[in-house]
Amino acid sequence: MRYRIYENLEIVFTGCMMIQKFYDELSPFYHLICPDWDASIESQTIIMNRIIKSEWGENVSSIVDVSCGIGTQAIGLAKHGYEVEASDLSPQSIGRARKEAKTQGVDLKFSVSDMRKAYGHLSKQFDVLISCDNSVPHPLSDGEILKAFKEFYRCLKPGGGCLVTLRDCAKEPRDGIQFKSYGVRVDHGVRYVIFQTWEFYNDIYDMPMYVIYDDGVDHPVTKRFRSQYYAVSLPTILGLMQKAGFQDVKDIECDFYQPVIVGTRKI
Repeated sequence: MRYRIYENLEIVFTGCMMIQKFYDELSPFYHLICPDWDASIESQTIIMNRIIKSEWGENVSSIVDVSCGIGTQAIGLAKHGYEVEASDLSPQSIGRARKEAKTQGVDLKFSVSDMRKAYGHLSKQFDVLISCDNSVPHPLSDGEILKAFKEFYRCLKPGGGCLVTLRDCAKEPRDGIQFKSYGVRVDHGVRYVIFQTWEFYNDIYDMPMYVIYDDGVDHPVTKRFRSQYYAVSLPTILGLMQKAGFQDVKDIECDFYQPVIVGTRKI
């Protein structure tokens, strides 16, 4: 039994290091995932703002983003007048998020933290907590996701809301290697080709991301960044949120690019 506990701790630690390395290395290129990152910031914020007001009212003022990446949602919500704090496991992503927020003229407090330690790190409560872009399935088991959701719950004021977005892996084929292309981007005169491959091993899938960039002068250069995800189902996510204490947990029908799950801390 003791060996099994240490083995599980080692798996968790190794997973954290992989995720941090993945996003540290990806951070300079992350905006290229979107055809137009600035337009994505605005379009996503409009939808999220509508959901926040519909679910938790007009008096929401403070928001925490516990997996902010380079700031896509955090910056957008700050531009819409919310008081936003944001954290991420990746120091390089946080460094870029700070620069992007300054460029966009918004004042946010950024810090480095694991979402599974959110309340221990922040030691305060907010009106709304968000975790977007399929971040919640990085912990590779129900138990680790539940740990994160319990921290999310503690970060919220009574009546506060939790909003997460993630892939619906039930719609994905599990056989062979899946190819996912983001297409071709041109940024500052450099052409980038971006794609992922997904390979499933039961409920875990390996996800290398490839960035090929060509400045037209030297030979094209390929960067490869590898991560893993838990192919957790949406019903399982709903159940884990309820188990963490959230009420009114549901899958919101909207035009966000991923499924949106919300829950509310009881008053």
